[in-house]
Formats: sequence, C-alpha cells, structure tokens
Amino acid sequence: MTRLLLLLALMLNLASCSNVDVTRYADQQPALSLERFFSQPVKAWGIFQKPGGEVTKRFEVTIVSRREGNNLILDERFLYSDGTRQHRVWTLTPEGQGRWSGRAGDVIGAAQGQVAGNAVHWVYRLNLAVDDSTYEVSMDDWMYLMDEDTLINRTSMSKFGVEVGQVTLFFRRQGTEASQ
Repeated sequence: MTRLLLLLALMLNLASCSNVDVTRYADQQPALSLERFFSQPVKAWGIFQKPGGEVTKRFEVTIVSRREGNNLILDERFLYSDGTRQHRVWTLTPEGQGRWSGRAGDVIGAAQGQVAGNAVHWVYRLNLAVDDSTYEVSMDDWMYLMDEDTLINRTSMSKFGVEVGQVTLFFRRQGTEASQ
C-alpha cells in the first residue's frame, strides 16, 4: 500500500511539474482576442482520444456568438460521429488583465481562463456524460491562434489527477476570404 501511495504521489508531482504558464506566450503573434475571433460564425472539427491514443469519437461543432453587455456568449452545437448531438452555451466574462471566467450548463462552477499573446489557457471541471453515466473530470484546455481565422485547441481531461483522455480541435472562422 505504501508503494502505491508513493507511486501516486510521484505521478502527481511529475504532472504538476509539466505545467506551462500562459504568460510564456505573451510575445507570440498573432495576438488572440476572443471577442475578435468569435465575432463571426466558427466551425470546428475534433477528436477524442483515450490515453493510449485510440480515437473513440470524432465531431463537428458549429459556433455562433453574440455580445450581451461585457459577456461573450458562445452557442455551440456538436454533431458526433455516432450521430448524437449536444448543445452547450458558454457565457464568457472578461475579468481584466487578460483573465476570463466562463460558465456553461455542464461546467461545475466557473472556468478560469487567461489570454497571453496567441494563447489562452482554461481550467475547469466538467460533468462529462458517457453512455448512461456522468463523470466529473478536470479540463486543462489550451488554445493557440495560428492566423486570424484558425485556432487550434488541445485539452487534457483527468480524474483524480490521472489523464483519462485528450480532445483536439481545429477552429475555423467562417465568412472570411481565407475560410472559403
């Protein structure tokens, strides 16, 4: 039992050492503005992978946004490769100095985000529905602006500090000359 606890502590320590501070990207261009990027409809394509790398789901997302006061509302509609659909509405609120908070129906509490340079880093807990069960997972979500119309997202999902999967998404703004 002691050996198991020591191994678990070592794994958690190694995982915490790998964290990168978003301010590392402060000088990277193009600079990401969430308001500007989501000022037009956005289409995204993604995959979910198990820890061993197996892709278990593919999906498309259509995102339409609007402003409500200072808030940025992202209305996301998912279509999964198995034909299932999901609808999530994010309310993103600027907190100053590049910091944001976000709320959605399946997010526990508020997501905390920070933008620096071409990157945004989000951390939050999510009620993840899988088949007939719901699991509470921690999300470590990184987005990188590649050009004014393309955003790449990589998310690590974990439970009790152990990675249970990864999500990779590619976002493309619609309606611009570069998107067509």
